[in-house]
Amino acid sequence: MTTAFDPKTAPPSVFPAHDGGGYELQMGRWSRRLAPLLIEFGGIADGDRVLDVGCGTGSLSFALPEAANVASVTGIDQAEVYLEYARTRSADPRFTFRYGDARSLPFADGSFDCAFSMLVLHFIPDAQRAVAEMRRVVRPGGRVTAAVWDIFGGLPVFRLLWDTAAVLDPSAERPRALFDPLSAPGEMSAMWHQVGLTEVEQTSLTIRMDFADFDDYWRPLEGRDGPFGVFLATLPDAARATLREHVRRGFLCNRPDGPRSFASTTWACRGTVPT
Repeated sequence: MTTAFDPKTAPPSVFPAHDGGGYELQMGRWSRRLAPLLIEFGGIADGDRVLDVGCGTGSLSFALPEAANVASVTGIDQAEVYLEYARTRSADPRFTFRYGDARSLPFADGSFDCAFSMLVLHFIPDAQRAVAEMRRVVRPGGRVTAAVWDIFGGLPVFRLLWDTAAVLDPSAERPRALFDPLSAPGEMSAMWHQVGLTEVEQTSLTIRMDFADFDDYWRPLEGRDGPFGVFLATLPDAARATLREHVRRGFLCNRPDGPRSFASTTWACRGTVPT
């Protein structure tokens, strides 16, 4: 099996974004399950002004008012198509979704009571700069909280695809954007300390990804969003069909097609802006 996808030359931090609905099927439905856990870990209070960095289609943003009577939620992202999708999901005036670069946030110092970033830091060039910016725009005493997938050990649902592809084509390399940054134990907490946050704590948060059948698992991966869509789209038809069949066998595990559930784990980290 051969592939034209070359993660060495492709921008490792650019998340291909084309369709909000497609992203919802591929990742948004799982982000909605993770969001309440991350919010509880980070902590919010009534009246808080909250920043959501890399808000995507709004999974975390829309979960915030369910946890507390927040004053405002500002989501930023570089994918205008996701921002447009998020804007259609609620008429609540507390929500604002705007274009922005996490490495240069368009806000004054101390503009927010807390900042969250969910499943995006490993796609940002110089993630440490993004965390430092989150610290800057959060008031003293406020918290900066983020989560990324534990790709190495906590995401079997997608390791099934990447590892099968690597066996079929030993020359294929996994996207560095997924497997290099912040994926090892302690990497997030070290970064939080490096930008000067205090009371730093790193933990893991686990959800379950439930699929009705193999088609429910595979079809969203063939969309145009994210590294999965890019990888599959660049495969020749025959190679993609071969990969699909082998992944299907792994998904079914000699059982009839039907519901499957995968435990899926993130690394999460929080820290306090010093006073």
